[in-house]
Amino acid sequence: MIATDTNILVYAHRSDAEWHDQARARVESLAQGRVTWGLPWPCVHEFLAVVSHPRIFDPPSSIDAAIDQVSAWLESPVAKLLGETDVHWELLRNGLRTGRVRGPMVHDARVAALCIGHGVVEFWTADRDFSRFPSLAARNPLQG
Repeated sequence: MIATDTNILVYAHRSDAEWHDQARARVESLAQGRVTWGLPWPCVHEFLAVVSHPRIFDPPSSIDAAIDQVSAWLESPVAKLLGETDVHWELLRNGLRTGRVRGPMVHDARVAALCIGHGVVEFWTADRDFSRFPSLAARNPLQG
């Protein structure tokens, strides 16, 4: 399973984003593919918050447009929302310690633990901070 980070989802949604065309094509390839792809719940929440924020985008996406976008992704027969599993605390605790995480990086550790708990083999992100979690193969699908 491949999972997507917030930034890839934002770029795919916002036509004014620098990486829009590449991200949109990559997300469409997941949605139309045969391999299960994951949307971690925290990334969905963050996506909704970011694209509708008036200090980030001018104009921001309406909350209805953002909701419709998430709904469209979830219509993919191979899309799966990733939430906490029974081993989440163990995975999160391990990621926090091995990644020497503190402060805002706890969010990334949570996303990494969700992905690991669901057997994600590749996490698509433009954020290099995920290299802190060696149990999760993170890759930027927008480069090369």
